[in-house]
Amino acid sequence: MAGHSKWANIRHRKGAQDAKRGKIFTKLVKEITVAVKVGGGPDPDFNPRLRTAIINARSQSMPKDNIDRAIKKASGAGGDDYSESTFEGYGPDGVAVFVECATDNNTRTVANIRMHFNKNGGSLGKDGCLQFMFDHKGVFVLAINDGQDPDELMLELIEAGADDYEVEDEQMTVYTEMTSFGAVQKQLSDMGIEPKEAGLQRIPSMYKALSNDNLATFMKLIDTLEDDDDVQKVYHNAEIDEEALEAFFS
Repeated sequence: MAGHSKWANIRHRKGAQDAKRGKIFTKLVKEITVAVKVGGGPDPDFNPRLRTAIINARSQSMPKDNIDRAIKKASGAGGDDYSESTFEGYGPDGVAVFVECATDNNTRTVANIRMHFNKNGGSLGKDGCLQFMFDHKGVFVLAINDGQDPDELMLELIEAGADDYEVEDEQMTVYTEMTSFGAVQKQLSDMGIEPKEAGLQRIPSMYKALSNDNLATFMKLIDTLEDDDDVQKVYHNAEIDEEALEAFFS
């Protein structure tokens, strides 16, 4: 889930993702598969999308054997073949929800995504209805080492196309325009820095207040979407009361 860093951090601290480890690995394998088939083959040195997928798999402690096996399977004949699709809709209080999928059966995926919205206080919108609410950005999450100055690091990354950053909990999140993602990724590689996470994300350009009364319903919608095997990423623009959020996860 993306779109509200405070929420994501709390979920991580509470260990909410541990029970979903198997599903996380499944989604990572699917992303590796798509990266090999769409991004340009099985060599990460010549396939930036695959290189990013491998970084994210490592960040989730996926064993190297699993990563190598996924790449080999995707490279061979008869491997799984997925198409990518996106869905845009609204949750409780009109919160925008953007869903990215990779599926081998689009008819099934469309029906399931619509059902998830309808059963959890939301509604599926038309393609493009949320485009103006999200900026498609490159995002790199970096560990901050002792003595490292984020401002100095950012100065070097700006030359490659990075345009903003934030520091929280001993890590630095760097943002870049989508077209500069590859250049910033190469600059980090040249500097000997491997991100903890990397990828293209949809960053809200505006937020919608979510009432405390609808927090549980909204959480159910997001969790249900993330649990769907065809869903890769879910983004939203909910502005959530931090005290209510802490209480929900306590």
